[in-house]
Amino acid sequence: MADMDTPNIRPFLDTIAVSELGRALLAKSDNGYNVLVGSTPSAPILFHSYADHPRRLIQIRPGLSSTAAGRYQLLARYYNPYRQLLGLADFSPASQDRIAVQQIRERLALPLIAAGRFDDAVSRVRNIWASLPGAGYGQNEHSLDYLRGVYVAAGGQRAA
Repeated sequence: MADMDTPNIRPFLDTIAVSELGRALLAKSDNGYNVLVGSTPSAPILFHSYADHPRRLIQIRPGLSSTAAGRYQLLARYYNPYRQLLGLADFSPASQDRIAVQQIRERLALPLIAAGRFDDAVSRVRNIWASLPGAGYGQNEHSLDYLRGVYVAAGGQRAA
């Protein structure tokens, strides 16, 4: 897919995964691709088939449940529209990457990522991923400084 060749896109995707799941959980799973919401490194909740989104509703805490799954914690309600739009056959790692890139494209952040404008790109996509700074969903948000470090460590280039 051409968008996967966008400069800096892979480090940006890695940053989202670290932000959403954390390094320890990425290491205890299939690089996050098979993780269900509510997982912790000490108690990972994993799914075992990439044939479809797992569509499991998990109570995170009283009053908060979610169907988020995969490396980028995609909600089940979004999977079918993206599957159709992108012509996906499954919820495999490649399909999850394509969905995340499509979400980034929809927020007009691909050119920002390619140009190394990390902070601006995060601002554009923060409404998609609850762990990004300024997302405003009442969940744990990481600082922009922390995410910049993750991005650069993953090989991302920032504009001067």
